[in-house]
Amino acid sequence: MPILKGLISALLLTLNTLFWGVPLILLTLLKVIAPGQRLKQLVLQGLNGVALNWIGVNLWWMRHWLKPVLHASVPDNLSPQQWWLVISNHRSWTDIFMLLMALHRRIPMPRFFLKRQLIWIPIVGLAFWALEFPFMRRFSREQVAKNPKLATIDRAATERMCQQARHSPIAIFNFVEGTRFSVTKRDAQQSPYRHLLRPKAGGIAQVLSLLGNQLDGILDVTISYANPSPTFWGFLCGREAPITLQARQLSIPEWMYASENHEEKQHKERFHTWINALWLEKDGMLDSRTDHA
Repeated sequence: MPILKGLISALLLTLNTLFWGVPLILLTLLKVIAPGQRLKQLVLQGLNGVALNWIGVNLWWMRHWLKPVLHASVPDNLSPQQWWLVISNHRSWTDIFMLLMALHRRIPMPRFFLKRQLIWIPIVGLAFWALEFPFMRRFSREQVAKNPKLATIDRAATERMCQQARHSPIAIFNFVEGTRFSVTKRDAQQSPYRHLLRPKAGGIAQVLSLLGNQLDGILDVTISYANPSPTFWGFLCGREAPITLQARQLSIPEWMYASENHEEKQHKERFHTWINALWLEKDGMLDSRTDHA
């Protein structure tokens, strides 16, 4: 029975994607041929509307069909007319839908930092591209050492997104660990945290330096699962144990706005100290929830 439920859930997700894929493709073609930045901006607003409706329909059937037990706590003062940087730990693809379930239409249309391979997902990849999500190649240190120009590719993608963000409110989502947590990955990178991988500060440091005072703040999200090994398939089968999501608003220290210092060693070290302290606190929160469970 859970497998049948999972198959039906996958079908619902596919049908919803195909339905909204029609206006998505038409608007994407229009965006490509549209003359002038102003018209392209209007088309992008239409694409945002399509994406928000795709999200809304998915959340509707998930709430009524899968009935996930989500304990969410978010600030009361959120608005779709504000600019936010959202950072979170990452355990499963389910995280994305839990974030959307807690924050949908409370903040602007989200933009995620994505692995470049996701652009090849039918329809969804096209949506990511048309909505100007930043695709990250994430070159290894060895690759960058051999060809330093590679380091500028991800930075350029982030800069394009931030330039677009100046035209209308945006919520930039970043799974700071760069990949989903697993004990194997934690041990391989010798992470000092029990429930987290090492955070990567470069992306959020660049966002903060580029957008500066335009951001209304940082939303720090901590997601924990009663299930020690959560999977998206388990979620689609309706077998996911209770999930807790806590979002808290963080003020942005003035020193983070110093865009001219973005590449300076001292600024990088200060930023790493800040994110590591935040991750240590988050690890403690996850520790207490695990012990409580």
